[in-house]
Amino acid sequence: MKIALIGATGYVGAAVLDEALARGHAVTALARTPEKLAPRPGLTVVKADVYDAAAVTAAVTGADAVISAFNPGWTDPEIHANFLKGAKAIDAGVAASGVKRLLVVGGAGSLYVAPGVQLIDTEHFPKDYYAGADAARKLLAAYLAGEVGAGLDWTFLSPPAMFSPVGPLAHAPRTGTYRVGAEAPLMDGATPAGISEADLAVAIVDEIERPAHVKKRFTVASA
Repeated sequence: MKIALIGATGYVGAAVLDEALARGHAVTALARTPEKLAPRPGLTVVKADVYDAAAVTAAVTGADAVISAFNPGWTDPEIHANFLKGAKAIDAGVAASGVKRLLVVGGAGSLYVAPGVQLIDTEHFPKDYYAGADAARKLLAAYLAGEVGAGLDWTFLSPPAMFSPVGPLAHAPRTGTYRVGAEAPLMDGATPAGISEADLAVAIVDEIERPAHVKKRFTVASA
């Protein structure tokens, strides 16, 4: 399969790149700084600005599917605006390319902890992550309302609540297994669950190979 990958130099994207290449897929990685990605069999790197829909279209044309692990960076003071700007440019660029399949990696903040109550709006949600998480939930709402993604077979993946580069499962070995949920955070007993970036990547590539959540959001956690 030909997969176009956005965000391949990031925490999630790097793991997705490893998983997709290990399964024998041909990956085209879109990058502002291509030199950050070392040459590897099966990998093509294209210099592209994801805020430019036309550049996205040119880079992903011919792919079977697009995976977006785009994030402008949690330290970006304009993360809210830039997340939505980039995500909507990616959506428009993919739609114009003729590629139908798009998987977007969003955030856990939009998961529902009670009817009508999202994780992001609870008192324990980290304020440092609020702006980016709020942008991600607005993007999900736009997909669900048909404001974006109308012509795409899109999927929105929310990582579990305890997914983090410094979390307890960060950089843990790949197990190849995970649990699947829908709108609520998955739990380990009374504690919110997590997952390694390697196993999150397994879930992402599995969904691309065997679509099970088209025009839906889903979440995963360690098994």
